[in-house]
Amino acid sequence: MLYRELGRTNEKVSVLGFGCMRMPIINGDTTKIDEEKATKMLRHAIDEGVNYVDTAYPYHGTGMGSGGESEPFVGRALKDGYREKVNLATKLPSWLIKTREDMDKYLNEQLERLQTDKIDFYLVHALNKGSWENLKKLGINEFLDSAIKDGRIRYAGFSFHDKLDVFKEIVDYYDWSFCQIQYNYLDEDFQAGTEGLEYAASRGLGVVIMEPLRGGKIVRDLPEEILNTFDKSEIKRSPAEWALRWVWNHPEVSVVLSGMNIMDNVTENLRVANEALPNSLNENELEIMESVKKAFEERIKVNCTACEYCMPCPAGVNIPKNFSCYNEYNVFVTPATKKELKNRYNGIDESERADKCVECGKCESHCPQAIKIREELKNVKALFA
Repeated sequence: MLYRELGRTNEKVSVLGFGCMRMPIINGDTTKIDEEKATKMLRHAIDEGVNYVDTAYPYHGTGMGSGGESEPFVGRALKDGYREKVNLATKLPSWLIKTREDMDKYLNEQLERLQTDKIDFYLVHALNKGSWENLKKLGINEFLDSAIKDGRIRYAGFSFHDKLDVFKEIVDYYDWSFCQIQYNYLDEDFQAGTEGLEYAASRGLGVVIMEPLRGGKIVRDLPEEILNTFDKSEIKRSPAEWALRWVWNHPEVSVVLSGMNIMDNVTENLRVANEALPNSLNENELEIMESVKKAFEERIKVNCTACEYCMPCPAGVNIPKNFSCYNEYNVFVTPATKKELKNRYNGIDESERADKCVECGKCESHCPQAIKIREELKNVKALFA
């Protein structure tokens, strides 16, 4: 396993971090983690050198308003000496903070859920302009300072979903140790992007990367033209390896989080993490990645990563499912697959389809990608009606 320093903390962290947002589940129910499989995967990764484990308050839950099952699972999975082998990261649910006291309340609850007396890397979750203004007024700086001082957390950071100017403002406002941003070869100019990555690193922050595979959308069921582009390289790699190596090629990156949900994912990612040095892609390989990026950008309609921050919808619409079918259709449709791709949309329960949207707009206030969800759901309805 390769390791890099996490910014000014000088902590040596594995370049591969285990993201616990998309663990294997039972019967399609995201609140029911398959603990036997998930524990085996997580512990195997740790045994092979992974020392950064990431979770959050709502992961594997029913929505953003309550605690999910990921944190309690991680607490159980890290028993038997595994807690001492890793840096544990979780996040303050910023959207639930109404008072200064709420900050301590949620942190203390998370410590109990994780069965630990300290959190190594504590992030303020999913910051955007609105949530940031609220947290500043409520005293987020004093909270983080006090939590570090009393030992409940070791290092303070934030995860981010907004525009570049907001990102820079947040970076400069507090003495952060690290940050977490969405970054992959399709998102160089999205949210913080490459400029934000370099800006944070220049300020001494470690940078943790989320969505390196865009929720799996840039590695599965790819069109033939994209697969053919990858095949132009003399070195043969899977789309997942290409995508991960592209992110690790950036020396400013400290950790890349991967939401692995089968053991094969773990095995492949561990292998690549043993080899992916910064600045290791040659000019030909970078040109291949640029060609793949252009081919994708011509096809993708909605920039949805299925993070489910928009859920639950008051009207019952399953927004990520609708967008997944819409994007799949536009990215992968051929004369031979048109009927099959439309049938996938018909597989969505009628009560969860795009035409049930009442245009209340609640989802848009939570969307990290700033998608115009109401407008896009109309497009979904028009395509599949």
